[in-house]
Amino acid sequence: MAAGTAPTAAWPTELRVVNERHALAVTFEDGARFTLPAEYLRVESPSAEVQGHQPEEKIVVPGKRAVRITQVEPVGNYAVRILFDDGHSTGIYTWELLYTYGVEQEEKFGAYLKALEDKGLSRG
Repeated sequence: MAAGTAPTAAWPTELRVVNERHALAVTFEDGARFTLPAEYLRVESPSAEVQGHQPEEKIVVPGKRAVRITQVEPVGNYAVRILFDDGHSTGIYTWELLYTYGVEQEEKFGAYLKALEDKGLSRG
């Protein structure tokens, strides 16, 4: 398996909203455990609203430092929809994506912080 990729059959054994709704804790069958901050999940939402339809269309979303998770809804047996207190609710987070977000959290969040700085934006 290449670095930064999820196993094909990434399957969570536990998902819990933690830290006063500021994070999602995910444990996978292979023993991997990640605590994914709500801000990180929100700004990396897999929705077209954030990601666009092409990589160059990705939006840098400012002002989400204090965003909270209001609800986590199952989507079939392969994903969850995460609803945030800023009204965002269109991202579908597959198990594989959550695993990848866990593995790549430091790199992805660092790139987000740099993009904010480059654009003169704030986490809020």
